[in-house]
Amino acid sequence: MNTLYSFRRCPYAMRARMALRYSGVVVNIVEVSLKAKPAEMLALSSKGTVPVLSADGRVIDESLAIMRWALAQNDPQDWLLKDDPAGQAQIAALIEANDQVFKVHLNHYKYAERYPERPMEVYRAHGEVFLRQLDELLQGRDYLLAEHPSLADVALMPFVRQFAHVDREWFAQTPHVRLQDWLQRFLESDLFTGVMKK
Repeated sequence: MNTLYSFRRCPYAMRARMALRYSGVVVNIVEVSLKAKPAEMLALSSKGTVPVLSADGRVIDESLAIMRWALAQNDPQDWLLKDDPAGQAQIAALIEANDQVFKVHLNHYKYAERYPERPMEVYRAHGEVFLRQLDELLQGRDYLLAEHPSLADVALMPFVRQFAHVDREWFAQTPHVRLQDWLQRFLESDLFTGVMKK
């Protein structure tokens, strides 16, 4: 049996759950308490972070690797843009920008009291640079790189959601209307609501 150790509100775990659900891979989800991580999970991955997937005798403890593993099993809507090398390069670049740069600004913004060197608004402005780029990519289409969701959309969405939810009123009044619509579509999708059920 495939087992995913997950934490419902963790954006890394969210994107792994969405890819697994989309690909139709049957998986037993173990909700982890971050204060008392299960010994079975720590035995599989000493990192002690979610998500961790145990599947076919393999252990995968990076969310992006879990997503790619799931899509290798089944990718009905072509999230990987497999016949589009330029699109694949864009997927990789967007995810790297999200995971390496935007995530740092998001943490500073969300937990600004831990980083008193600068006002919260400064951290938000740094993060907003990425939001602006995403909004521009949505010009004339509903998704970032194609007429349908790609791996980039699903890998980034939980982080954009987290950023938007720090101050929902602020996000709602930004000029990033296409991005607001994109996020709302995901939040209302069966894919997202399905993986967020308690």
